[in-house]
Amino acid sequence: MRILVHDYAGHPFTVQLSREFARMGHEVMHVFSANLTSTPQGLNERLPDDPAHFHLRPVDIGRTIRRQSYVKILLKDDPDHGKGVQAAIHEFQPNVVLSGNCSPTVNQFVQSACWELAIPSVYWVQDLYGHSANAILPKKFGAAGSFAAKLVDWHEQWILGKSDGMVVIADAFKPHIRKYSGHIEVIENWGPSLGEGVLPRKNEWAMANGFAETRNLIYSGTIGMKHNPELLVKVAEAFRDESDVRMVVISAGIGMDYLVKRKEELGLENLVLMGFQPFEVVPQIQASADVLVAILEPDAGVFSVPSKVLAYLCAGRSLLLGVPLENLSSRIVDENGAGLVVDPTDEVGFVAAARRLMGDPVMRDEMGVAARGYAERTFDVSGIAGRFLGVFRGVGAK
Repeated sequence: MRILVHDYAGHPFTVQLSREFARMGHEVMHVFSANLTSTPQGLNERLPDDPAHFHLRPVDIGRTIRRQSYVKILLKDDPDHGKGVQAAIHEFQPNVVLSGNCSPTVNQFVQSACWELAIPSVYWVQDLYGHSANAILPKKFGAAGSFAAKLVDWHEQWILGKSDGMVVIADAFKPHIRKYSGHIEVIENWGPSLGEGVLPRKNEWAMANGFAETRNLIYSGTIGMKHNPELLVKVAEAFRDESDVRMVVISAGIGMDYLVKRKEELGLENLVLMGFQPFEVVPQIQASADVLVAILEPDAGVFSVPSKVLAYLCAGRSLLLGVPLENLSSRIVDENGAGLVVDPTDEVGFVAAARRLMGDPVMRDEMGVAARGYAERTFDVSGIAGRFLGVFRGVGAK
């Protein structure tokens, strides 16, 4: 089978899936954006053991895509990226296209190319843009934002309805997909790498960056529209008098700009801000943590599952989540005893949970073991790839 996988964001777990398809003997092209700066990308370069029938295709629109430039993204960046994906589809001539982590605008270009070539397209639904637009745009732009949000929702539902197949990352998506009448397969996301085991706390990256002898809360990943970076500021404030504690944030984008400003305003020397690091050292970064931190805005609800949380589970460290309690990642962490979960609007509770974790190394160790155990039981990429192949065959791909 010739499979084209399009992941706008270029996440590590999606390219891992593409490599698994290739390992199984399929001809694969993995397409992603070369222009995002606010999303961590990993392993989107050719590796020595990649087979000849595995192809990487970055789409370069010639300029940086800044996620806070909403109007520019909608009117210019997304259409230009969509045209690049269209070109890749025509070039590769796949039997099936799997497309996700992109707006309905981009997927309209994807579907158009598939219609022209008479091949099935499978929509990999990672988020619902209409839901996010309804939560965010009216607050930001008033009546005009409400109108724009309705258009986004209508457009998304129309594109969803035109899909040949569909994969969602949680059952909770199903009632909100109104225009699609076919089978919806639920395949939860997964962490990108289990590696060979849990890495030591004092590792090469920790020693090189001054974190080997400190106690570290680490947030690594995107900080964007759905996040409340003030939670991280409050944690840093709470520990400012404990000289061995660091609140480390590894990110880029609009949330990072906010943290730079707040760090200066409050004189928070223990709030350490770093840009995205090379993907190959991410396991060491996560292993350097006493507590791994993730946050989501309450409006995200069930519809945005932070990939960073799934990656954290692989690290074998305790987790602190400021995430809506109905979110899938919250349920995973809570039900498996992998960390503490606090409502993202509860700043006092979030800080209290951070203090509880940092003050109880035995509990942290137990939670780390539970997190790793869940990952080892669940993140079988071979089995996951097999389920996707079943979806492809179900829509007529050969």
